[in-house]
Amino acid sequence: MNKYDLLIKNGMVHTAVESFEAEIGVSEGKITAIGQNLGHAERVIDAEGMLVLPGGIDAHCHIEQESSTRIMTADDFYSGSVSAAFGGNTTFLPFAAQHRGQSLREVVDTARERARNKAVIDYGLHLIISDPTQNVLEVELPSLIKEGYTSFKVYMTYEMLKINDREMLDILALARRHGALTMVHAENNEVINWISDRLIQRGYNAPKFHAVSHSPVAESEASRRAIDLARLVDARMLIVHVSEAEAAHSILQARNNELTIYGETCPQYL
Repeated sequence: MNKYDLLIKNGMVHTAVESFEAEIGVSEGKITAIGQNLGHAERVIDAEGMLVLPGGIDAHCHIEQESSTRIMTADDFYSGSVSAAFGGNTTFLPFAAQHRGQSLREVVDTARERARNKAVIDYGLHLIISDPTQNVLEVELPSLIKEGYTSFKVYMTYEMLKINDREMLDILALARRHGALTMVHAENNEVINWISDRLIQRGYNAPKFHAVSHSPVAESEASRRAIDLARLVDARMLIVHVSEAEAAHSILQARNNELTIYGETCPQYL
């Protein structure tokens, strides 16, 4: 009989299509068998009465990331990955964020160095592109895509991060050529600024008015525009943290028209 490093017994195993009681054999950190009476193991876990699920993947989080104003997020790769593990996640994908004037390659190297010897779970990196220079588009980004960095986020708002429509088209076209995925923070920057100015003029500057300044109209308009840009160059797109019904409807309509457009949301946005 086989011998495993770890054997999980008596648990209810859940796959994408069915649920059943089974044993799980693990060798060198990988599942190598699922079945009955698998044999012996150096360590045995009795999971009777428990659900046995795959580890979760958090595909959108901000860990040890410096903002445009040089403020660091609260979690570093150690605290963030420990929190993820306690929540049942075994992989997460934070962002390597480029700010204006920065080399994309250096940004990735810095993020990897921050994660080294800190992360206690598996991790990957999305990129954030805020300065798509000729060197970034022609040299750095194609090279990074070849190394496996195949998803990158762009912003349509925030003065120090946003790109214009022409720059987004350049990035979308490059992503299409290389089989990468563009993630978009879709909000109309001018709409937000217009509302913000009027709120401030009237003395409405408490934190709760941040939500007021980010009108659903800003999101719905930008989402439609982003989808149209993706349609123009036949590129895949993921619109992140969707929080508005019209934006969600635009994504559904695009998918019904056979465009490869995805939407992402979280409970706090609904």
